[in-house]
Amino acid sequence: MGEEFESFIGKHHILNLCTCCDSLSWSSSCFYAFNGNCFIFASDKKTRHMQNIAKNPFVSGTIALETKEVGLIQGLQFEGSVKKASISSKKFYFKIYPFARALFPMLWEIDISYAKLTDNRLGFGKKLEWKIDLQR
Repeated sequence: MGEEFESFIGKHHILNLCTCCDSLSWSSSCFYAFNGNCFIFASDKKTRHMQNIAKNPFVSGTIALETKEVGLIQGLQFEGSVKKASISSKKFYFKIYPFARALFPMLWEIDISYAKLTDNRLGFGKKLEWKIDLQR
């Protein structure tokens, strides 16, 4: 992922996660850690968004800078698929959020397949795109 994407993602810690199942959508907010190729987040299987993901692992989401100054607007839109976090991702998440270890959370990864970054600091409506083919 490009430097602009990683710089923006690194300045934030909450993403908005959007799921869809049986033609019904649902959104939730999650703390995340970003390891350069995926978002890692904690969530219980009983939540509505994780029940949706169990049936349909494809998700989308956003991260946004909250500002009223049009020239400073920045935001990321992404899509990808969710799977259980790997051991290395779990270690990475607990390095970022050591307090979370005491809660014994279920950790998950979002493998990003597409992301679009809007950054008005680079020019009004400037958009950068990033794609990956997950059919490895």
